[in-house]
Amino acid sequence: MAISQHKARRSPSGARYKASRKKKQYELGSSPTLTKLGERRKRRSRMLGGEKKTRLLSVNIANVFNPKTGKSVKTKIMNVVGNPANRHFVRRNIITKGSIIVTEQGKARVTSRPGQEGTINAVLTEEK
Repeated sequence: MAISQHKARRSPSGARYKASRKKKQYELGSSPTLTKLGERRKRRSRMLGGEKKTRLLSVNIANVFNPKTGKSVKTKIMNVVGNPANRHFVRRNIITKGSIIVTEQGKARVTSRPGQEGTINAVLTEEK
């Protein structure tokens, strides 16, 4: 069954909407890409209009920006210590936007969407 981003069949009160049409291809969604901590693996997928999207399946390197010095450094990711999206993602080492990761530079907050953009960018919050 395809994942659809079409309007729900029921209203918030529970009443059933009358179906006016079928699902359309432009309403297709996809299952989330849960980027894990590990050796770099990525997958390219075709989007509507022939656009290509690079999905990051697993990664162990991040581009960390230090706001004090204004420089970015490629750094190894050691661990995931926080994730506001889901507290269970921390145990599974899943990296999403907003995750707190421990790097060789220190703790950093992820600012990119690895499952959508194919890279991990982060801002340093605590230096070692």
